[in-house]
Amino acid sequence: MKRKSVILWMFLCTMALLAACGETNQENKAASAVRDELIYATAKDIHDMNPHLYTGSMPAQGMVYESLVENTKEGIKPLLAESWDLSEDGRTYTFHLRKDVKFHDGEPFNAEAVKLNIDAVQRNAEKHAWIKLSSKIKNVKVVDEYNVQLILSEAYYPTLVELSMTRPYVFLSPKDFIQGETKDGVNGHNGTGPYKFTEHKIDEYAVFTANEEYWNGPPKIKKITAKVLPAGETTFLAMQKGEVNFVFTDDRGADSIDVQAMNQLVDAGTYQLVRSEAMNTKMIVANSSKSDSPVSETAVREAIWYAIDRETISKDIFEGTEAEANRLFSSNVNYADVELKERGHDPGAAELILEQAGWKKGSVDEARTKSGQQLAMNLYYDSNSSSQKTQAEYIQHALMQIGIKLDIIGEESSSIANRRSTGEYELLFNQTWGLAYDPQSTIAAFTSEASYLHTTKGIAEADHLYDRIRQVMVSTDEEARKALYAEIMRTVHDEAVFIPISSGSVTVLAPKNLKGITFKQTQFELPFEQMYFE
Repeated sequence: MKRKSVILWMFLCTMALLAACGETNQENKAASAVRDELIYATAKDIHDMNPHLYTGSMPAQGMVYESLVENTKEGIKPLLAESWDLSEDGRTYTFHLRKDVKFHDGEPFNAEAVKLNIDAVQRNAEKHAWIKLSSKIKNVKVVDEYNVQLILSEAYYPTLVELSMTRPYVFLSPKDFIQGETKDGVNGHNGTGPYKFTEHKIDEYAVFTANEEYWNGPPKIKKITAKVLPAGETTFLAMQKGEVNFVFTDDRGADSIDVQAMNQLVDAGTYQLVRSEAMNTKMIVANSSKSDSPVSETAVREAIWYAIDRETISKDIFEGTEAEANRLFSSNVNYADVELKERGHDPGAAELILEQAGWKKGSVDEARTKSGQQLAMNLYYDSNSSSQKTQAEYIQHALMQIGIKLDIIGEESSSIANRRSTGEYELLFNQTWGLAYDPQSTIAAFTSEASYLHTTKGIAEADHLYDRIRQVMVSTDEEARKALYAEIMRTVHDEAVFIPISSGSVTVLAPKNLKGITFKQTQFELPFEQMYFE
């Protein structure tokens, strides 16, 4: 009996040891997986990855596709083009391409592929009207296998900057084209970038795997999964459980969890928080062309500007992570060091402006009126952004104090983008293109129906503004360019059509042992290929 007890005890010990080993193996396996995989939360699906259109996720497209040149802190640098030359008249760029690049499907990257892609973009030029380069490209000429010329109708100084953008001037394998076109869809999504797009389940997840034959060396993070999760508590709990291990400010300018939740995860010791320098300006865009709304009046827009307490928004809503902004472009943007009229938080000034404009105040908590019209309007915010919702509620209360009734409406970002392009809005949240792209990209968008045409075309000096924008984009004289930009910035500032709120940055919440976290000169991409686990 005693012998049976000993045998039983030895058996139980062996089973416990095996179980412990199994658990250890599972832990080691999990640790190994974590060391070469990132799973990031996103509030929306990546959508169409066609890089010549605009519905897809820019962070996702940035992993897969590349441009001829790259925008960096030090200026424009080579990417798929090793070097380039510019003709004396500023109209012809000759790009000398890398010879060691292949698309993900094995097709060679060469001058013919460059011409095929740029020509496809240009045949859909109406879609790309927001990017002025699309109206300047006259021809793409293949010189030989690895040399290609971009011929413009006139000199255009932002050419290299606009070629460096996430889209549309990036390159897709010729095999993915449908009858030589991309505007109506593509057969595949093979770029030249550090990651391949390998799996997609709509509204659930997308998978990107390392391109082991990447011309600049294979990335150390071997798999990146974009997991669709509702922003807020759902994403926070997923981070706690390890179901996702990475979140960042996406191309809506929104974070998946709020500052308090981020700090809680950092304090628990598992995660680190990394922030970029100021990248853009978060703002409220006002539709000056909506003639049946009070928002068409400069006085009303200016009153809204004065009524908003940016310091409180910065401290209480963003907990100091975003600085208050009092102009469209921050001081670190080129050409933005311009003297502009100061407009701080001053509800008294706001009320005086409205009185002088004929908007009479009634009883408490009632909107002002003029000629039988109520001083009321809608503000649209991204329903997936908790910070935008909180700001909207705060601004709603502040405006009611000066007699403006504000209805706040949350919608999907795609719906808000559609409103911006159709003009079906009075006020909506948006942001500038951001560091390195600005001021030229945001200012060029003032004339684009897809972006800010409805915002600007109702102002008194609209035609003059558009003429100045046309001039600045082709100017080859630096001093003339400075003067033109100053005039453009003063015009939209005085008209208060872009009401700044805060200076935005890109926030990354990542595992504590993830190294190589840096930022590009754009708010829309992250250099995942530079990241690695320690």
